[in-house]
Amino acid sequence: MKRREVLLSGGAIGLMSVTKQPFAQAGLGYFVPAEETQHQRTFMQWPVSRNVYPDAHLRDLVQQTIADIANAISPFELVTMLAAAEHHSAAREKLSTEIELWDVPTEDLWCRDSGPIFVISNSGDMAIRKIQFNGWGEKQAHKQDARVAGRVAEQLGLPLLPSGLNGEGGGVEQDGHGLLIAHKSSWVNDNRNPGQSRNEIEAKLLAAYGANRMIWSEGVWDEDITDYHIDSLARFTGPGRVLVNLPDEPDFQDPFHLAALDTHDRLVAEGLQVDVIPEPVRRRVKDPEFVAPYANYYVCNGAVIMAQFGDKETDTIARDALSRHYPGREVVALNVDILGEFGGGIHCATQQMPAV
Repeated sequence: MKRREVLLSGGAIGLMSVTKQPFAQAGLGYFVPAEETQHQRTFMQWPVSRNVYPDAHLRDLVQQTIADIANAISPFELVTMLAAAEHHSAAREKLSTEIELWDVPTEDLWCRDSGPIFVISNSGDMAIRKIQFNGWGEKQAHKQDARVAGRVAEQLGLPLLPSGLNGEGGGVEQDGHGLLIAHKSSWVNDNRNPGQSRNEIEAKLLAAYGANRMIWSEGVWDEDITDYHIDSLARFTGPGRVLVNLPDEPDFQDPFHLAALDTHDRLVAEGLQVDVIPEPVRRRVKDPEFVAPYANYYVCNGAVIMAQFGDKETDTIARDALSRHYPGREVVALNVDILGEFGGGIHCATQQMPAV
């Protein structure tokens, strides 16, 4: 079972972020606010790489889906699309005039993973946390995406706070009140952090997010490009409150189903309030490798942007659950099936910049 696999021509390319912006000192009381708090803007990335999307028609479909997400968010808050200047004209044809375009080169669309992670200090200062993106463990070309966070920091004049970790924002979920959850497979993995123990990685993640407690479950190694990111399974909707999508009839031969059930049980055992919604059954895409995560939604100012998969019953259940967890926000449902074919969703494609 291989999800969001990408065939590379010429192998994976990695480049450490190089910026003129000095690194700030860690441990100054910085923390990542909860996603549902007020945002200044949403960052997204424009997918252009011919290594990742060699078929022009497929590339156009992916770009249109990213534009659809950005256009859905833009009535609620400012959206900044990151793309090399040479791609701005083509991107503008699909994007609302309300959306900003910044000259920050990109390869792919997964801004949650390669984009900036914003932190705020106890005194109200803002910085960007540097968790180095390395193409999900050198699985995909990422020469430009590895530098996105540093380039955004330069453009905003913000310091970078080192974490000492390779990884991705989609690999950890946080409630903004001191608690993190993650799958070990996305972090305690030699393709990201060779030679570092779970305890060492945990300490660095807690420091990076300004948290004080972490819940781990095993996850799944080497079966998808992300090594099973937590944000496609379980999401905090408030302090100690989690929304999880699970199959109604688990396949006990499927490692993702087994890992999902394990994560659910661990969260319950840790005393969290866990609300379960079903995965879609009668969806538009029948491919068994297709990823259909209702949990991979995005919370912006005044709205929740969710995926709908064509199963009217479960689409409605998911919409109702999000309305219940985020009262007073409009729930906007989009067809983002093309992202599911690459193993991701709306949350994977977005990154919030919190208000100070």
